Amino acid sequence: MAKKETVLLLGASPKPERYAHRALLALTARGHRVLPVHPVHASVEGIPCLKRIEEVKEPVDTVTVYVGAEASTPLARALLDLHPGRVIFNPGAENPALAAQLREAGVRTLEACTLVMLSTGQFTVETAP
Repeated sequence: MAKKETVLLLGASPKPERYAHRALLALTARGHRVLPVHPVHASVEGIPCLKRIEEVKEPVDTVTVYVGAEASTPLARALLDLHPGRVIFNPGAENPALAAQLREAGVRTLEACTLVMLSTGQFTVETAP
């Protein structure tokens, strides 16, 4: 059985048409623990949102990013301090400079789609490309 991960979802959205929302549903449906982060929304699908990455007080296996570079660049220090197992930059959320900083700190990064990884069985760390 694949390991269930703690996943920080950066850019959580209550809007069903957003890929971040679809990812939250898909991750929870597969038993992963999701920590949604959004500075405005109180919750998504009944899961309380964290306002800031710094609120996380537990190890995080994966950060999946659904915000653009202009929003993720200022979060570099918080992501480095969190030191997750990996960071997935979803389509439209690519940030080569931030990815380079994370890799230099020993954090694995991918430019990939969380939804595709989930649907093809490549999401868990044991099976990730």
